[in-house]
Amino acid sequence: MNHTVLFKAFAKACSFTVLSLSSAVLLSTGIIGYTLLSNAQPIDIEEQLAIPSQNRFERVLRNEADSLLQLGGQAQRRGNLTEAIAHWLQALEIYEEIGDFEALNLTYDYLGLTYARLKDYKKAEDALRRRLGMARSLRDLQGQIYGLNNLGTVLLQKGDFEAAQKTFAEALEITRSVKNRQGEGLTLSNLGLAAFQMGKYAEAIEYYEAALVLRPRSVNAQGSVNTRNNMGDAYRAVNSPRKALGYYRAALIIAEDKGDLSNQFRGLRGLVLSYKDLQQYSPALKYLNQLLVLAQEQGHLRAQLVSLRLYAEIYKTTGDLFKAKNFYERAIALAAAIGDTKEETFLRNDLAQIIYEGRGID
Repeated sequence: MNHTVLFKAFAKACSFTVLSLSSAVLLSTGIIGYTLLSNAQPIDIEEQLAIPSQNRFERVLRNEADSLLQLGGQAQRRGNLTEAIAHWLQALEIYEEIGDFEALNLTYDYLGLTYARLKDYKKAEDALRRRLGMARSLRDLQGQIYGLNNLGTVLLQKGDFEAAQKTFAEALEITRSVKNRQGEGLTLSNLGLAAFQMGKYAEAIEYYEAALVLRPRSVNAQGSVNTRNNMGDAYRAVNSPRKALGYYRAALIIAEDKGDLSNQFRGLRGLVLSYKDLQQYSPALKYLNQLLVLAQEQGHLRAQLVSLRLYAEIYKTTGDLFKAKNFYERAIALAAAIGDTKEETFLRNDLAQIIYEGRGID
């Protein structure tokens, strides 16, 4: 089976790629743009199904597996990840039966990444290690590069930073041995993430700078925007918000041009925080308004919650306790509505503090 055609067809069918996990974590307390890779673009599922099989029986089975992949993609798009996994596990059994190793590898990728989104890191790691093992047995160096980066990304999410760093380092060695510039740029960016998570911010910046050389906007817009947002995070971490601003602005421009919502959220939030660090509250509020409007337009409740909290924090800092109280109350109501009890508790504590400090505010 043609690996690229299968990937393209499935990406189109389920609107889910191995390109980025940033959307899954972009609005957590510590924003990380986890970056994975595929060089494919979506095409119609019919093109994949038109590929001739060895025999009629195999063709029927493969069509059934392809349909299961599509059903899993539809479930994933609806947010039903458990249902998506069930369909993909059935597809996996069929691909194993007919010995379609390329399809198996891709199915393991989707299972691993989806398990990670469910925070089932044991199953995620198992799926991705199986995928990597197959790539090694087939001596598929490109598959090893992407498999190692996917596995390293899950290890980062799991909190096993040193293991992630070693995994990315192995991938980097392979990319350089085969002169795969796209894979090298990806891997350098992920090494930057590992360094960032270990508090090695200067080292992270060096990795990101090297990655940007290999991830020009003209060739890899999504990779470029991810790395620029990551660079902004790193400069904020070393207390250089002015340098961070430039990277967030560039990331936002690229993200807007490409319709990349997750990186638009990241870029806007980074700009708000950087101006807040600089105590330049007027531009901070301007970008914060953009962030809230975008979140409302997209129906993104988590981004709305982050925006309301940032409004409350800025108004608290500037001494406008009446507005701060109003935004804390709105944020608390939204946190309760989406069931984020931990965030609701933090917000209530902050609200109690400003009510105490500003006795007499309505």
